[in-house]
Amino acid sequence: MKEVNWIFAHAPHGLALGSPEGRWLAANPAYCRMLGYEERELLQMDVYDVTPEEDRPITRRFLDAVHRGEMDTAIYEKRYRHKQGHLIEAQVTVAVVRNPDGSVSHFVIQAVDLSTARERENKLRLYGELFEHSNEAILITDRDNRIVAVNPAFTRITGYSAEEVLGRNPRFLSSGRHDRAFYRQMWQALKTSGHWEGEIVNRRKDGREFHEWLSISVIRDEQGRTQNFVGIFTDISTLKDAYAQVAFLAYHDPLTLLPNRVLLRDRLQQAISEAHREGWQVALLYLDLDNFKHVNDSLGHGVGDRFLQEIARRLRGCLREGDTVSRQGGDEFAIILPHVRQADRIVSVIKKIQTALAAPIALQGQQVRASFSIGVALYPDDGEDIDTLLKHADVAMYHAKEAGRDTYRFFTPAMNERVRARLRLENRLRQALEQGEFELWYQPRVRLADGCICGAEALLRWRHPEEGWIGPGDFIPVAEESGLIVPIDQWVLEEVCRQNLEWQRRGVGEIPVAVNLSARDFRRPDFRDRVVRVLDDTGIDPRWLELELTESVLLQHTDEIMATLQGLRSRGVNFAIDDFGTGYSSLAYLKQLPVSMLKVDRSFVRDVPGDPNDEAIVKAVIELGQVFGLQVVAEGVETEAQLQFLCRLGCDSVQGFHFSRPQPAAEFEKLLRQRGKFATCD
Repeated sequence: MKEVNWIFAHAPHGLALGSPEGRWLAANPAYCRMLGYEERELLQMDVYDVTPEEDRPITRRFLDAVHRGEMDTAIYEKRYRHKQGHLIEAQVTVAVVRNPDGSVSHFVIQAVDLSTARERENKLRLYGELFEHSNEAILITDRDNRIVAVNPAFTRITGYSAEEVLGRNPRFLSSGRHDRAFYRQMWQALKTSGHWEGEIVNRRKDGREFHEWLSISVIRDEQGRTQNFVGIFTDISTLKDAYAQVAFLAYHDPLTLLPNRVLLRDRLQQAISEAHREGWQVALLYLDLDNFKHVNDSLGHGVGDRFLQEIARRLRGCLREGDTVSRQGGDEFAIILPHVRQADRIVSVIKKIQTALAAPIALQGQQVRASFSIGVALYPDDGEDIDTLLKHADVAMYHAKEAGRDTYRFFTPAMNERVRARLRLENRLRQALEQGEFELWYQPRVRLADGCICGAEALLRWRHPEEGWIGPGDFIPVAEESGLIVPIDQWVLEEVCRQNLEWQRRGVGEIPVAVNLSARDFRRPDFRDRVVRVLDDTGIDPRWLELELTESVLLQHTDEIMATLQGLRSRGVNFAIDDFGTGYSSLAYLKQLPVSMLKVDRSFVRDVPGDPNDEAIVKAVIELGQVFGLQVVAEGVETEAQLQFLCRLGCDSVQGFHFSRPQPAAEFEKLLRQRGKFATCD
C-alpha cells in the first residue's frame, strides 16, 4: 500500500478518486496544480464546480450511463475551469470501480493537461523553425562532443553539409590559430558557468579562415548532468575586414599608405624612449613640398595625388630599415631618424632625398620637378618631447622655405620668434574671452531621408577688433596648449544651451545642437558636474545637447571617462564620435561606449566619389554604424556628386557647404523659420 500511495503522490499527471455522485475523495498534487486548488478545497467540491456550465450536461449524461452499468471506462477530452477562471483542456481517463452488487464504489480519474502539452509542441515546432531558418549557424553535440545536428546556416558558412559532420568532433574546424591555453579557458568557463562566448578563428571546407563570434551553452538534465553542448555562431569576417581597413587607414595616409600623424607620434615617442636609455640622438625632419600647389592648380587634383604617391615612393627609397617617413597631410611629410650619433648621418639622408627628387616626374606628358624645404630638430638638444620637436622642426622648415627653398635648416633658438608670437596670441585670447569677442555660428545637419534640418553644429568664431573674423584653426591650438580651451568650452556650452532654449521659446523649432569638446576639458574631473550645472541653470532638455569627442578621447576607456560618459548619457545628453576614421577604434570598445552617432571626417568625404581609398573608408564607417545601430553623419559635403554617393551608401545625414555655410545665430534662425526641405537623394 505504501508503494501505491507513493505513486499516487508523485505521478507526473493528475490523479484523483471520485465518489459515485461526482465529489472528490482524493487528489494528488499534479491534479491540484492543474486546477489551481488545494486538495482540501477540492474535497469540498464536485466535478460540476470545475466544469464550464455549457459542458455540464455532458458530464451528467456520463455519470448516468455509468450508474446504469452501460460503461466502465472512458477516454475523452474535457474542459476544466481553473480556480483563476481560465479554461484548461485535458485528456481524461476514467475507470469505474464497482461494488460486488454492481453499484458504483468510486471513480479513478487521470487527467493530462493538454494545454501544457500543446504549448510544448508549439515551442518545439517554433524551435525547429528557428533552427532551420536562423541566419546564425547552430551546432549541437552530445556530451562526448560529437556533432548530432547542424542547421543550414552552418553549411552555408562552413561549406560542410550535415552528412559530412554528424558524429565528428567540431575540432576539425580549427584553424590552428588558438593555443591550448585558449581552449582550456573555454572549457573551464563551460564547466564552471555553463557558458562561453567570444571570437574564434576557424577554417571553412575550402581551407579559408573565417572569424566567428561563438556562443556555447551547456544543456543539462534534471540531475545536472551534461547532455548536450549548443554552439551558435555568426560569421563576422566581413565586419572584421571592414574594421581592419578602417583600423589600417586610421594609422596610415589613405593616398600614399605612409604612416600618418598618429603613427608618427607613436614611433617618435618610441625613438625618444630608446634614445634616452641608450644616449643617442633622434632627428626629426619636417618636409614641405615647394611646388605642390602649382601642380594641383595646373594639372588637377587627380594628377596631384599621383604626384604625391610618387614622392612617397621615392622618400621610402631614401631610408633604411628602422627609419620612418610619414605624410602629415597636404604637401607635408615628416621623417624620423633614430639612433643618430653625428649630424653627417642627417645631412646624408637629406642629400639622398634631394638626389631622388632631382629626376623629373612624368605627369600627363609633362616633366614635373619636385623639391622640399626641410627643417630639422634634434632630441634632446631641441626638445625632449614630441610636441616640442614637431614645433621646432616646423619652425626650422619655414626658415628653410624663406631661405630660397630646396634646402634645409637645423633648428636654432633664434628661430623662436614664432613661439613668442604664439605667446602674444595667447594673451590676446584671454582678452577676447574677457571682452566677449567670441561668437557662435551654426551649420545645419540635413537628414537625407526627407531633406529636413535634423540638427546643427555650433562653430566658434572670433571677431578680432583689429583683424576682423579669425577662424578656429588659427587660435584653437594655442587655446588648447595654454589651457584657455577650458573656459572657452564652458562659454560655448552655456551659449549653445541658452541660444537653443531661446529658439524653442520663440517657436523657431526643436533641434539638437552639437558642440565640439576639447580632450583637455573633457578629461577634467569636474567636467560632468559643469555640464549638469549648465543644463540645470538654463533649464534646457538634455536631449537637445550633443557633445562631440574624438576617438582618441573616447577610446581611452578609463573608469573615469566611462563614468563621465554614462553619467551624462543617463541625464539624456547624446554623444557623437567626431572625425571618425582618423583614430583607432576597438570593436569591443565601440560596442560599449554610450554614443549614438559617428561623424565621418571631411578628409574622407572630400574626394568621393572617385578616390577608391576614401570610398572604401566611408563605406566601411557607414556599415559599422549600421551594425552597431549608430547614426552616421558625413561632414564636409560640398557637391551633388558627394551627396548622391552618400545616399547610395545609406548615410543618415550630412552637413557641409552644399546645403549651407555656417551662419550667425540670427541668420540660422531665419533658416529654421522657413521650415523648408533641402533636395537630397534622387
